[in-house]
Amino acid sequence: MLGDDLYSRQPLCEQILAAGLDFLLVCKPSSHPTLYEWVESLARSGGVTTHQITRRKGKQVFTDTYRFASELPLRGHEDALCVNWLELTTTDAAGQTMYHNAWVTRHTIHPGNVAILAGAARARWGIENGANNTLKTKGYHFEHNFGHGKRHLSSLLATLNLLAFLWHTVQEMTYRKVQLLRASLPTRQTFFDDIRALTRYLCFPSFEALLDFMLKGLTIDAPDSS
Repeated sequence: MLGDDLYSRQPLCEQILAAGLDFLLVCKPSSHPTLYEWVESLARSGGVTTHQITRRKGKQVFTDTYRFASELPLRGHEDALCVNWLELTTTDAAGQTMYHNAWVTRHTIHPGNVAILAGAARARWGIENGANNTLKTKGYHFEHNFGHGKRHLSSLLATLNLLAFLWHTVQEMTYRKVQLLRASLPTRQTFFDDIRALTRYLCFPSFEALLDFMLKGLTIDAPDSS
């Protein structure tokens, strides 16, 4: 389970573990003072492990510095859940910090898997920037707070929106005609606008017929679907 700092609280962490899952949740010093007191104390005594990886991206060189420690209390109570802490700081060749974040988990952390764990934790942004950005800006008009209405109409419309997004994604993965059209019409917004314009003035007997019409208009050789 991935999440930002709002989620790294003991009640939720315990529920995640009770469900047989693990977590990689952002953990900030401002919200977890007890944990970071332990981190600072361990750092002074050599109890925090540091691991560095230098990598090249194009012409740029980056250094990923990982720090991690095990069995730290998540909060300042006797019944505090013990977690493992991981921090990543990425710097460029000039030493400027390009990225910094830290997480807590119950996964065992060691030099062989620390980069994998940090990469998994950062994958949350791929979900946020990929799926959610598509829903908000690429033709679905999905707002951050969609509301619920008095009779759950907005919840119903939001669900239909998500189902449409799922179906369109499946089509792009499996439907050759849609793949050809999307290659020529690279944005979903353009694809939707063309469909909206065509169906406003023309009646097609099927979705297949609509796709064939679009392929013909764009002079794209349609695959044989007989």
